[in-house]
Amino acid sequence: MDRTLIPSAIAGTIALLALSGCAGETDTTTQGPGDRDPYIGSALVLTTADTDLGEIVVDEEGRTVYVFDDDDPGTNSSACDAACLENWPAVISQDDPTGEGVEGDLGTFTREDGFEQVTIDGQPLYYYAGDSASGDVNGQGLQGLWWAVDPDGDRVTDGAQNDDQNDEQGDDQDDSGGLDY
Repeated sequence: MDRTLIPSAIAGTIALLALSGCAGETDTTTQGPGDRDPYIGSALVLTTADTDLGEIVVDEEGRTVYVFDDDDPGTNSSACDAACLENWPAVISQDDPTGEGVEGDLGTFTREDGFEQVTIDGQPLYYYAGDSASGDVNGQGLQGLWWAVDPDGDRVTDGAQNDDQNDEQGDDQDDSGGLDY
C-alpha cells in the first residue's frame, strides 16, 4: 500500500468525525451555574406561593428564589462565585423573565460566565440546592445572608433560622452561606 495514502486516509477520517459532531441537534438542556435547570430556550415565569413565610416569589415549578445580602442591587453583578453557585445556583433565563403576581421589576444581566441571571428590583436571584421540593424554604435566613423574596421584590426576614440553627450549620458552611462538602 502506498504510504502517502495512509496520512490522507487518516486526515479524511478525522475531518469526517469533526463534521459529524457539528451536525448533531443543539442541546437546549445545557446546564448553567450550579448545574441546575437554567431554562435555556425559554423565558422563566416567576409567580407567587403562600408559604409559612407568607407570600413569596417562586418559579413556575414552585421552587423558592432567594436574594443574597452580599450582592449590590442594580450593579449587574453577583457576589456569589463559582463555589457559592454550587449551593446557590443562579436563576437564569434566556429570554426576558415574566411574572404572574410579581410586582417587583424583573430583569436580567449577563454574568461573567455568559448566562443571563434573573433579577428582581436589580437584585440577582438564586435557588438553594438544599430545597428538594416545590415550596421548600430551607435556604431562608441561612448565615443571615440569604432571603426569600416577597412579590414586591423585598427580602422576607420572617421565619429566619434561629441563631442555634445557624451556629450548627455554620460548621458546614463557608462565609457565603454555601455548604462545604
